[in-house]
Amino acid sequence: MNLADGVQLVSFLVLAAMMIGAALGVVLLSNIVYSAFLLGLVFISMSGMYILLNAGFVAAAQILIYVGAVNVLILFGIMLVNKREDFVPIKNAWVNQVATAVVCLGLFALLSTMVLATPWAISSATPIGDMAIVEIGKHFFSDYLLPFELASVLLLMAMIGAIVLARRDYLPDELLTSERRDEPSALTLPERPRELISSNKK
Repeated sequence: MNLADGVQLVSFLVLAAMMIGAALGVVLLSNIVYSAFLLGLVFISMSGMYILLNAGFVAAAQILIYVGAVNVLILFGIMLVNKREDFVPIKNAWVNQVATAVVCLGLFALLSTMVLATPWAISSATPIGDMAIVEIGKHFFSDYLLPFELASVLLLMAMIGAIVLARRDYLPDELLTSERRDEPSALTLPERPRELISSNKK
């Protein structure tokens, strides 16, 4: 083993440990804000894996799209909703935990079987470097144009939803139905004092 192989192996082990640790934190931590930040760390670790695979464009797209857009959008959604509600103990919660553990172990076994059974040899005809970017661009605007556009529409819908949640304190009280006023306070979101928008205001 030469120096380059050793550095690559150590980098892979560090990135794998960081990814697994951050993924466990996303699932196990009770604070959803910490989980969202650790999700960003998972995405960054994945981009490091892509760099080790000589896929620089995919690594950059991982950082720009998942860390810079999706993860930030998740954080905005969490912080804008800002719902303060204490957790209520659930009876027989261990049943749900056992069922979740069984499902996770089944998925892990399925993925492990797939990884071990798949031939991962790289074909000599596979483009790398700048040629890979050209091929990805061709596929984006030919074979995968519809999923690419649908993903952008989905992100736009999520952003509009976050804006609507953020501007809920500008809704006049007259627009609220009597049913909404009669709801118990435990089921409503804490809001700042509403600002009534006058119809005569220019």
